[in-house]
Amino acid sequence: MAKILFKIGNWAVNHSKKIIGASIGILVILVVIALSMGPSFEENMSIPGTESEKALKTVEKAFPQSDDTGGEVQLVFKAPKDKTLESENVSNKMQEVLDLIKTEDKSVVSTATPFDLGNLNKEKTIGYATVIYDVPATEVTEKSKEIVLDSIESTREAGIQTELAGSVAFSEIEVGGITEVLGVVVAFVILALTFTSFLVAGMPILTAAIGLGIGLMLILIGTNMFEITSFSLTLAAMLGLAVGIDYALFIVSRFRQQLTRGYSVKESVAIANGTAGSAVVFAGITVIVALLGLAVADIPFLTAMGISAAMCVLIAIIIAVIVVPAILGLMGHKIGPNRKNGLLQKMKGSSQKTDSNKWGKFVTKRPLLVTILGIGLLTVITLPFFNMELGLPDNGTKSDETTERRAYDLLSEAYGPGYHANLVIAAKIQENTENPQDALNNVIEQLEELPNIKSLTPPIPGATGDLYIMNLTPEKGPDDLETKELVSSIRDKSELILKEQNIEVMVTGLTAVNIDISQKLNDALPLFAALIVGFAFILLVLVFRSILVPLKAVLGFLLSLGATLGFIVFVIQDGNLLNIFGLPTASPVLSFLPVIVVGILFGLAMDYEVFLVSRMREVYSHTGDAKKAILAGMKDSGGVVTAAGLIMISVFAGFMFAPDPIIKQMGLALTFGVLFDAFIVRMAIVPAVMSLMGKAAWYLPKWLDNILPDLDIEGESIMRDLEKKDSSVQNEAV
Repeated sequence: MAKILFKIGNWAVNHSKKIIGASIGILVILVVIALSMGPSFEENMSIPGTESEKALKTVEKAFPQSDDTGGEVQLVFKAPKDKTLESENVSNKMQEVLDLIKTEDKSVVSTATPFDLGNLNKEKTIGYATVIYDVPATEVTEKSKEIVLDSIESTREAGIQTELAGSVAFSEIEVGGITEVLGVVVAFVILALTFTSFLVAGMPILTAAIGLGIGLMLILIGTNMFEITSFSLTLAAMLGLAVGIDYALFIVSRFRQQLTRGYSVKESVAIANGTAGSAVVFAGITVIVALLGLAVADIPFLTAMGISAAMCVLIAIIIAVIVVPAILGLMGHKIGPNRKNGLLQKMKGSSQKTDSNKWGKFVTKRPLLVTILGIGLLTVITLPFFNMELGLPDNGTKSDETTERRAYDLLSEAYGPGYHANLVIAAKIQENTENPQDALNNVIEQLEELPNIKSLTPPIPGATGDLYIMNLTPEKGPDDLETKELVSSIRDKSELILKEQNIEVMVTGLTAVNIDISQKLNDALPLFAALIVGFAFILLVLVFRSILVPLKAVLGFLLSLGATLGFIVFVIQDGNLLNIFGLPTASPVLSFLPVIVVGILFGLAMDYEVFLVSRMREVYSHTGDAKKAILAGMKDSGGVVTAAGLIMISVFAGFMFAPDPIIKQMGLALTFGVLFDAFIVRMAIVPAVMSLMGKAAWYLPKWLDNILPDLDIEGESIMRDLEKKDSSVQNEAV
């Protein structure tokens, strides 16, 4: 691999302008194609094979609906103080708004007032009207939405609180907002300080932007062919941008090191690509494998997220080992180590040439103390993880600045929190059932005996005549533990009902589907984590040719993973520090977040492990001095890993402060995941534990050493060949 990348580096320098032009040309072509096709995201997050999904298909057969069911907007009204919705001026105003919407928008099929629908609450102060369109909810135009928003201003001015709910979304997911831009700006500052050059700092961001642009355009095109959620685009954007910058950082850093050692520009580029580029390819592949491993959960939307993000990482690798060397070859000494900005040099301070840095010396002198403090801290942060509850976000988790959240609260106030947790009960009568009506009545009586039930509607027969559906409204909300227990109780009771009444009882509806999704993801987490840890151990044994170093690496990953999930539970679920992170309210942890964190954090953790410890192994293999190897690794790679970690944190933090709760949770988890892994595990616990292990850290049985392939990600073969070449040239000169 190292020799192949060395040759690619040479080739990139020789064809630098063509490569740069081709990459920009590919991006432009993909942008044109993506814009002409337009995005077509699929937000269905159901899981085939779950009980609720099977029940839903059964219900759909008996109660067929048109595929072009129109989108619906609910206008939720709350009467002014000391008035009701039946007050003449209030009811007239509501009717006036509905008439205005229907008159101005020809795509509106029908409207209905709260009186038509009979949905006023007991106090008659809250109710909702409906607006039905002739197109599906996703196809309702922005103009139609603007008509609704403009029309309800008149009721609001009249003192009638008016909010919007329904299938038509008014608060869209935003990617690329001001917070994300600020994250990139912070990354630029970190790069500028690392390289003491604004010009060099801009290069990794430029190449990452090209790679990210290509990746995102491919995803947008792919939405027209595959079922991809909009969250896939967000995850891919976060990860593609972060690794794109980091991978370029590693290669540029090695390029500048080679220039200081007297190599030519072309040689420096080739060496950087063969050494740091090898580590980039290896690290990137581990991230890709982890992301593709999300398919283990056998959940379609999660698999699509993993594939989308993996594609962006793959493109980031290609850009790093082809386009970055081309730009380095073109710029040459203009971005060399001698071109330093005076202001940045003063801010960074002078660097002394020593065998290690201050932090490396501190850790190696106090390894036991650092190990105990690091492990203890992460263990304490992990504790809330054991009370984690999973769920999917709804309008109740949005900011109260959105109209959907205010509508959600009004509906809860009017009908109770269980209104949002509606369950669909399907009762299928078997062929040999005697007295079906009596049996059905007995089923209803048995269901009504269960706790946490607010109401159960009369059964409605389907087209086939053997299936009835009932709407069950729980007392509690969709994410409440009692609601989850109610779904479980109904399913437990269904076995007895089938045996006694010969009627099959099934539970479905959005709440039941979300509960099943959360449970399936929760069940998949241990298997996925075990596979990832096992894969990591085998891979690191191949890389470092050691048993204890990989063991330490995967145990460190488990520590950072536990701390990340524990911190997420502490903030999101337990409601601590909500204001600091801009979270509107406490809520269950996003159901697919733990699996995503396992996959992504594993990949990033292995990135940092490889870049830090590979340098230690290189020095140890030459000197046999374990402590000297640790000090050299902390000095030569510690700064780059620190910068890479800070860049990751800045990029992810940009998404952490995005308005959408799903994006916010993903950004928060990845920000603190990198913080815990890069700075507590890799930069503190890893060198401390390796100091305690000494030479034993590098022990590998001879029989195993003989059968393992040599991956050579440090590029030692390249350096040996160059040294032989230099010595032969010198001998000829003599």
